[in-house]
Amino acid sequence: MKLLLLLFIFTSFLFASTIKVGAEDMPHYLPLLKGKRVAVVVNQSSVVNDTHLVDLLLEHKIMIKRIFAPEHGFRGQADAGEHVVDGVDAKSGLPIVSLYGKHKKPNKDDVRDLDVILFDIQDVGVRFYTYLSTLHYIMEVAAENDIKVIVLDRPNPNANRIDGPVMQKKFYSFVGLHPVPILYGMSIGEYAKMINGEGWLKGTIKADLHVVKLQNYTHDTVYHLPIKPSPNLPNDLAIALYPSLALFEGTVISAGRGTTKQFQLYGAPGYKMHTFSFVPVSRIGAKHPKHKGQRCYGVDLSKRSIKAIRASKQMSLHYILDAYNNYSVKEKFFLDNGFIDRLAGNDTLRKQIIAGKSEKDIRETWQKDLKQFKKIRKKYLLYP
Repeated sequence: MKLLLLLFIFTSFLFASTIKVGAEDMPHYLPLLKGKRVAVVVNQSSVVNDTHLVDLLLEHKIMIKRIFAPEHGFRGQADAGEHVVDGVDAKSGLPIVSLYGKHKKPNKDDVRDLDVILFDIQDVGVRFYTYLSTLHYIMEVAAENDIKVIVLDRPNPNANRIDGPVMQKKFYSFVGLHPVPILYGMSIGEYAKMINGEGWLKGTIKADLHVVKLQNYTHDTVYHLPIKPSPNLPNDLAIALYPSLALFEGTVISAGRGTTKQFQLYGAPGYKMHTFSFVPVSRIGAKHPKHKGQRCYGVDLSKRSIKAIRASKQMSLHYILDAYNNYSVKEKFFLDNGFIDRLAGNDTLRKQIIAGKSEKDIRETWQKDLKQFKKIRKKYLLYP
């Protein structure tokens, strides 16, 4: 009897401590959708257990008018930056409208017959991950057309880290529309509340926003993503390193696209140290990777400890500083398209690297803005 009681207590504790994502709380949001004309913003991560949200909603007779697809598409296989075309979902027959093709914000025709837009996409807690910008434009078009927005909240796997330079308005683009640091430490639902509350939508309009909260979740909760959120973030380590290594997208250095260790290594043909090498090739989600077919020399990070990265509560500048210092032609290190400045959120970081500043000195220049952001962030938190 005592053994059974202990087993019951342990099982109850385990069940109680299991994260429940917003999409699982169907008794909460199905009544908000019944009898309404609905569009869904979803991708391959929008699942409840093993069933896609679209299929579940159709089972419950929800009137879905169309699917809005973000970067990488509805099934999540398109390259980063690759235009996604409109289409039809083969399983449900529903029309798919791309929000990463000819336009990134739905137009009036796209929303003409809608009462509700339901948003359910797994984010990774990094400013230049474009699902945030898709959320922004969904909220904006909804506010302009008196449409309700429901965000089904999902955990942020980088939620315990708030770090990096804060975006300056001059450098706003689809890889950063808001004055937040690279790591902002909020769930997608909390972030939606901040967009609304801070008046970041055009004309400071506000969306009619409803967030379906997570259960059994804190910002320190370790969360393993059951489905990769995009083609080049294949595992927990890549997601943890992404805020640091994605800065290489604005440089001549490869961050592993076209390999099986995307965002877990870095290098280029011109990297001076030859202790590790790799050759990028065409793969799903990376049809034309940087330095395709060329031998790249660099650093393998695939054995890094995720626990140590989380414990640091920071992104790392060590990798980009190392790559710059070991690149053979420094004048050609940064791409001339200005992408590094849009990723960093300023042109200061690039200038600091060229000037030979240390990571400690660079970090010091972030602190005032980070302190101010943390005050803003605190107003919109839903979880401890």
